[in-house]
Amino acid sequence: MAPLGEKLERVLSFTNPTEEGNNSLIVVSNRLPFVLKRGSNGVLQRSHSAGGLVTAVAPVVTKCNGKWIGWPGLFDLGGHEKVPEASDDDKSPTAGLKSNQVIPVNIPENDFEEFYNGFCNGTLWPLFHSFSCKITYDRNSWQTYQKVNDYFAEKTVEALRYQQEVILVDEEIPIVWIHDYQLLLCPARIRELAEDEGLSCKLGFFLHIPFPSYDMLNTLEGSEEILYGMLACDVIGFHIDLYSQNFLESCLRKLGCRVDFDNKTVEIGSRVVRVRTLPIGIPFDKFEECAKNAPKVNGQKDEKDTKLIISVDRVDYTKGLVQKVRAIEKLLEKHRHEYAGKLTFLQIGVPSRTNIKEYQSLHNELSREIGRVNGKFSTADWYPIQFMYKGLPQDELAAYYRDSDVALVTPLVDGMNLVAKEFVACQINNSGALVLSYFAGAAESMKEALMVNPYEVNLLADSLHKALQMSSSECQLRMEKLRARERKFDVHYWMSSFLEEMRFVESIEKPKLPTISLDLYSKSLSEQMEASPKLAVILGYDGTLVGPAPTPQQAVLANETREILKILASNNDVSVCIISGRSVADLRKMVGIKKITYAGNNGLEIVHPDGAFFAPPVPEEHEIKISRLVTELQTEFSNCKAWVENKGPVVTFHYRNVPKGMRNIICLKAVQIFKKHGFEPQEVPMAFEARPSVNWDVSKAAAYFLRSTYGVDWAQRCTVLYIGDIDDSKVMLSMKSFAFTISVGKHVNQSKGFKKLPDIQGVIDLLKWLEMKMLQKPQRQPTFMPDFGEYEQYLSTQMSIAFSDYNNGARKRRRSRTSSAPGKSPISLMPNRSE
Repeated sequence: MAPLGEKLERVLSFTNPTEEGNNSLIVVSNRLPFVLKRGSNGVLQRSHSAGGLVTAVAPVVTKCNGKWIGWPGLFDLGGHEKVPEASDDDKSPTAGLKSNQVIPVNIPENDFEEFYNGFCNGTLWPLFHSFSCKITYDRNSWQTYQKVNDYFAEKTVEALRYQQEVILVDEEIPIVWIHDYQLLLCPARIRELAEDEGLSCKLGFFLHIPFPSYDMLNTLEGSEEILYGMLACDVIGFHIDLYSQNFLESCLRKLGCRVDFDNKTVEIGSRVVRVRTLPIGIPFDKFEECAKNAPKVNGQKDEKDTKLIISVDRVDYTKGLVQKVRAIEKLLEKHRHEYAGKLTFLQIGVPSRTNIKEYQSLHNELSREIGRVNGKFSTADWYPIQFMYKGLPQDELAAYYRDSDVALVTPLVDGMNLVAKEFVACQINNSGALVLSYFAGAAESMKEALMVNPYEVNLLADSLHKALQMSSSECQLRMEKLRARERKFDVHYWMSSFLEEMRFVESIEKPKLPTISLDLYSKSLSEQMEASPKLAVILGYDGTLVGPAPTPQQAVLANETREILKILASNNDVSVCIISGRSVADLRKMVGIKKITYAGNNGLEIVHPDGAFFAPPVPEEHEIKISRLVTELQTEFSNCKAWVENKGPVVTFHYRNVPKGMRNIICLKAVQIFKKHGFEPQEVPMAFEARPSVNWDVSKAAAYFLRSTYGVDWAQRCTVLYIGDIDDSKVMLSMKSFAFTISVGKHVNQSKGFKKLPDIQGVIDLLKWLEMKMLQKPQRQPTFMPDFGEYEQYLSTQMSIAFSDYNNGARKRRRSRTSSAPGKSPISLMPNRSE
């Protein structure tokens, strides 16, 4: 491992490769790195904000001419009001940050309330700390969280645009480093906006709190979007391995991503994301220096035989504050004569989220418990527990750390907990003992501490007694090892480690998962096929069997693919269905194979191999509304490159060929026209669709195909294979429990299928494998032929479920239209499988 000095030089040369220091680091955090206040005269003032992140990162941002983006802490900051420069006597790490390096994100007060106190601290904070009983969820706060993340992303892209236009040379790529749970969606939005503008950047994210288990995360509506938001990054950092593994498992089980648990990588589309365990440290030297110079605090340990236990926490339900008080109570019950008048427990409780009722109640409960225990054990000149409900200056806090005999750091759960590290840094005489919760992230490395379960109050009291009675030689041995480790792995080491990981993003030797091949699936698919006599293959068309094309007419099926499909469809044990957003007539024309079931308009029109036609009834007025919509769209947009595709029950408005600068205006106008005619436009890639208001979709069409082909017990008769692209992810999710689902494409970053193929060639290879596999099986009799009564009952059930809101007249009209189709009659709805 490289020495820290050498490592920092590499990182600084990476973030600052030119003499002028042009390559940039853009830091995005919920708050700016200093406190911004308005003086009595209305003038803005800035003061230092304590914290290891600021101490380590701010000088690097300054040196590489970077930016820091965050909320300023004020709601009345004018849009053109500049952040002031640092004062001349400011010696803090942020003193070098110039006004133009700081980008405030203005958030309306109502939005901030729903964002911060609502979703961040009412939903994400308890969920990520696994306090399910504390979780509240409100859809409005979730939407506001999305909106505020957009605010941060837009400001970040402004910074990227400025860096590219004004500062950076061509080869240099800025690093964007996003921090913590308030901004989980921000990376995806940044990447999307940056790609739209052709801006390059490398995205990193660090989560400063725990990442929950898959089961806990899965309870949250919007968890998929959160995972996708994080996966837009190139490097994602967590404090400990448990959080990294939880994240990897969630990506595997929730999104169906390919995950390498050994190398900690996730494949998302065409990218591979690095997941890294990087425990944060503290500015060790700074705390040590404070401890050396801090004067003794008045009244602090006036007598040599007095023992002082210190605990420093935000007043938060994750910190185990009440459990600590009860542990002190148990300690005094067991050893009253030993500690009466000679022991003080100092609890420094930093006020937190004081406007939230939950936190007000916790403060009241804590005060009552402290009062109760003090009333139980105190004497005229002594009481065991002192409670300071305030934050302390760093030098005063360092003095308490230095002169305490024991630090009690026992959160119920904590991402890391830097108090344990700060106490160690300030123990310049190596005389204290650390009692540490198993459930703090710091416990992973601070093995010399006395480890405790904070829920076991009796055992916690025993550990406190052991710490208080520990010999000076044992204290010194434990503390020396703790201090040596924390000195080495301080906050600067953490920062340099993260930025060094970012360096590998542009390395030639990018981490790659093994190439996706059929071998990954052949064994499991073979086992499923051998368990059933029949095989049902359901395929998409565009993006699955054919690649993208400028127009739908140019997306022609390759002859090789057509021949394979012909062979499969001619096998009595195989039924093939192609489902597409195209009209059924267009789909049949493009494929041209008779023995296949075609489901056009995403299942609204279905034609069986024998020509039998099925279409769910639509409202009587739908055709009139569609006709009027088509007329107005064609009239309104006749002079631009948008075009209208009339597919019968569905109309698609395509804007792919519209110049980017005009798209927003064109799309807004199109949406207004859709709504004017009573349609809620459905977004599809580079288009909007108007669809009938019927309870029918691709999932129901797929189920209809299976049931009409194999009968009501189709699940026992056949193995179902569904192959589709990103647009089929919803149907894959609904079919995943009974079908072998495969997503196709390098951008399948939003597919819920657990399996995927990289491209259309992969689909062709799979179809060839199926052809070979089915030829090896003995041919059986033609597929199930349902009797008319059973099939009629099935159709009746389907219709009553899907179309119960239509009257008999509408149903008759649809039947009339169906029976009037050439060569089709109502009775021909029953597929004939006798050929």
